[in-house]
Amino acid sequence: MKAFDIFKLSLSHVKKSRMRSWLTIIGIVIGVAAVVAIISIGQGMQESVQSRLGSLGADLITVTPGFSRAFGGGGFGGGSAGSASINLTDKDLNVIKQVPGVLYVNGMVSGRSDMILGTEKTTVSISGVDPVVWRSMVTTQLETGRYLQPGDSNAVVIGYSLAHETFLQPITLNRPVTIGNKTFKVVGIFVQSGGGFGGGGDNAVFMPADYARDVITSNVPRNTFTSIMVKVANPELANQVASDIVTKLMPARHVNPRTRDFTVTEFAVIQQQITGVVQTISLFLAAIAAVSLLVGAVGIANTMFMSVMERTRQIGLLKALGATDNEVMELFLMESGLFGFAGGVIGIIFGILVSFLISVVGLRTIGPGGTMNAVVTPQLLIFALAFSVFVGIISGVVPARTAAKMNPVDALRFEQ
Repeated sequence: MKAFDIFKLSLSHVKKSRMRSWLTIIGIVIGVAAVVAIISIGQGMQESVQSRLGSLGADLITVTPGFSRAFGGGGFGGGSAGSASINLTDKDLNVIKQVPGVLYVNGMVSGRSDMILGTEKTTVSISGVDPVVWRSMVTTQLETGRYLQPGDSNAVVIGYSLAHETFLQPITLNRPVTIGNKTFKVVGIFVQSGGGFGGGGDNAVFMPADYARDVITSNVPRNTFTSIMVKVANPELANQVASDIVTKLMPARHVNPRTRDFTVTEFAVIQQQITGVVQTISLFLAAIAAVSLLVGAVGIANTMFMSVMERTRQIGLLKALGATDNEVMELFLMESGLFGFAGGVIGIIFGILVSFLISVVGLRTIGPGGTMNAVVTPQLLIFALAFSVFVGIISGVVPARTAAKMNPVDALRFEQ
């Protein structure tokens, strides 16, 4: 038989048993749709994370008090306050400024405080910064107004959500607000998903560090900082600069590797770590979804065994007319492959619809400025279709071999 004849014969039998064929195909559809949806959402989350963290810049390094012994006393990232947590000082700031490769150094005072607008009150994240260098380090654009400037008195820049969503009435430019019993004027408002570093993003308030000390609920003495942000001249040398900061700060703070009380973290390392976690989770979920494909494969195998039993006399007749074992085997493999192909095509369509539906629901959950979008690539679609066809063919191998090995005389005598 020619290949086209084998295809027509296989297709006719698939069409003949419509109900059983659809039930078999549905098993593959569910598996393929789940894999496509999960992988596309995972890729979308990965791009969203990279976009958000990328806006922070690979040229930024943060220095915070405290150090975790859980990381073996080495490295620069991932530390937490495992030792006595004390603030950083002006002296530390000056030491960091002398490290080769450092472009800007910003001493920050972070905390929380109450913000009052009219009769409404909410708790906000406060980030005190150095207006002299802040403009050169912040990476987020303004929706309106300006950034903080040297000499600003009682001026603040706020995040988008705080300006437009937190209070019943939007906060407009130059409007006075009360923070920690002090009155400030809003001189700038960030765009959505804004806020730059060192704060709560869309819900953060940025002000000069001296004023932040006066309004935050925690006590931060003068000339001390809760963190220090560093911008390097060359992002490719960020790791070396981070190492040099550790080397310079330890003697300045009178500590050694065993008593170290500060952590130096590169933003690029944070980005890599979070991206790696997202990739791992996505692959894990995709693997779980792929299990449903195995269930579909069992369904195809079961259908093909039933088909072989029902068509035993037909197999005997084909062999009596000259069909070879390979042609009989190709006939049943073609049939199982058609199940996989049909399930793959329909599954891809449903997978795309589900992934974009999840994206819409996710965006509503995240709120304005969210960037949770499904990413459906041609490579993903080709892989999903090829894999579903492969699963279909593999599922039909044993039934096809069973059919091919039948003795034509015994097959013609077979009675159901």
